[in-house]
Amino acid sequence: MDMADKPEKSEREAAQKNIAENRKAFHDYHVLETFEAGVALLGTEVKSIREGRVNLRDSYAQVTDGEVYVHNVHIQPYSHRGYADHPPMRARKLLLHQHEIRKLIGKTVERGMTLVPLRMYFKHGRVKLALALAKGKQAHDKRDAIKKREVDRETRAAVKERRR
Repeated sequence: MDMADKPEKSEREAAQKNIAENRKAFHDYHVLETFEAGVALLGTEVKSIREGRVNLRDSYAQVTDGEVYVHNVHIQPYSHRGYADHPPMRARKLLLHQHEIRKLIGKTVERGMTLVPLRMYFKHGRVKLALALAKGKQAHDKRDAIKKREVDRETRAAVKERRR
């Protein structure tokens, strides 16, 4: 197969490589706005992330003293570590512009707004975190979303069956 026969990826797709996703966030929250943030990490954390040993479930971000920190992100210790080690659940600083932090402070003061990490990925060799400004879903909202998803699935199946 020729290089000319392969479909080319867009520049954006080639530059980003997903590490971890927080699928539960879309189930538990209404995502209103997303931000891209860098993460201040230790060397062994980056190596462990490259191995894909990170979990975003139940993680959240918080603004403290004008800085944003992400909590409950579990990064397992690096497999080939020597004496150097890192605590797996430590709070990690997010790198955002000052105007973005001010915007987040303003929005999180509103009732029910939360900062939720959606996914972690590499972008041009750097670890980035997609951070969402979200509002919590009530139980009935979750049920409505599940019903809508099931109806969509059934209609797609019916259309597919009808085409045959």
